[in-house]
Amino acid sequence: MKSIKLIVAFLLSSLLYAQENEGKYAFTLEEAITHALENNYQAINASRGVDAAKKRKWETTTIGLPQINANVNYQNNFVLQKSVVPAEFFGGNPGEFQEVEFGTKHNMTANATLSQLIFDGSYLVGLQSAKVYLQISENAKEKTDIEIREVVTNAYGNVLLANESVKVLESNKKILDQTLFETQETFKNGLIEEENVEQLQITLSQINSSLSNAKRRSEIALNMLKLVLGIDIEYELTLKDNLDELANKNIDLATLSSEFNVQENIDYKISLNTQESNRLLLKLEKSKALPNLAANLNFGYNSFSNEFSFLENDQKWFNYSNLGVALNIPVFSSLGRSARTQQAKIAYEQSKTQLKETEQQLLLEYQTARNDYEFSIEQYQVSKDNLLLAERIERKQGVKFKEGISSSFEYTEAQRQLYATQQTYLQSMIDVINKKTALDKIINKK
Repeated sequence: MKSIKLIVAFLLSSLLYAQENEGKYAFTLEEAITHALENNYQAINASRGVDAAKKRKWETTTIGLPQINANVNYQNNFVLQKSVVPAEFFGGNPGEFQEVEFGTKHNMTANATLSQLIFDGSYLVGLQSAKVYLQISENAKEKTDIEIREVVTNAYGNVLLANESVKVLESNKKILDQTLFETQETFKNGLIEEENVEQLQITLSQINSSLSNAKRRSEIALNMLKLVLGIDIEYELTLKDNLDELANKNIDLATLSSEFNVQENIDYKISLNTQESNRLLLKLEKSKALPNLAANLNFGYNSFSNEFSFLENDQKWFNYSNLGVALNIPVFSSLGRSARTQQAKIAYEQSKTQLKETEQQLLLEYQTARNDYEFSIEQYQVSKDNLLLAERIERKQGVKFKEGISSSFEYTEAQRQLYATQQTYLQSMIDVINKKTALDKIINKK
């Protein structure tokens, strides 16, 4: 009895926990990518496209397999067609005609046909084309997954950037509020000019405006990430990674020295699919000059009656069967077939040129992405060093300002320089993440 109570309590607690966590998500970047690859709306439809291509491949295959069709036909001749014959056949006068009716009021036929394609060049090419079509769908799915990985990374980074911007601005606001309070108190005692207070008020107003905007951007960025992940916007989403750790994790100098195999790039694979499709199209046009051969076998029964008695046991049915073979030989098409073949050949040559162009473009894109990534790493380190310098300058100017050695203008300039450097530093971390993702996309690194 005690064990039953424990089981019930465990089930109830599990149910309550599931209800409390329904609509709540928490992801690292890699977890977010994994979730998006399964739940993103485009990813779902891309998977369905692959499934549809597999069904289409089988549909093409079945064309060359045996086909069986059966049918039942019933005919009610409520007015039989009349004809005339010489009356003398029935003992009448020569030159006269007698009206007669041929057939019965009720006819029924049941038959089955077995057909088999023996040879058709177009069918053989169609089988190869179906395989290529499946490859195209699979490559389209792969391209969608690669793009989703990039979009999720960018969206995830934008949320982290917005959140960090809010934190930095809130920290700046807190410090500035305290400085403004102390400056106002000093002004009340007549030790400084009012301009010092006004300069700080202007800076604080700008900080408040930037903070409000950053909070709005943070909410929008989070909702954009939910959309990419395939999560309802009203659900709760928490990000486990932080911007600094993610940026450092994406600094991979080994990637800069790795070899680039253009054939691994998904755009190259898609261009190769196009070339193969055009090659098969050319082959298809050539195959139309070949004969095709098919056979069919028919089995059937006929029955006739002036009353509807086809369901009775003593109703007579007359069977029949036949075997047929059909050979179709293309002889002359007034050079129309040749014109179509030449068009297909031109399209094939164009696709080979396009493949070469794609290869060269990808080599250039790799060089650009590699350079951008290397530059982003350098800028990240420079921004990090500059931030330390800006913080030191701002602290020194703050001390000088409080001691009356420095003017409010010099102090606010140091503050603005610090705020700009903070945003530059945050942006440099995002650039490292995004540029690394762009480079991984080109080299097809997963």
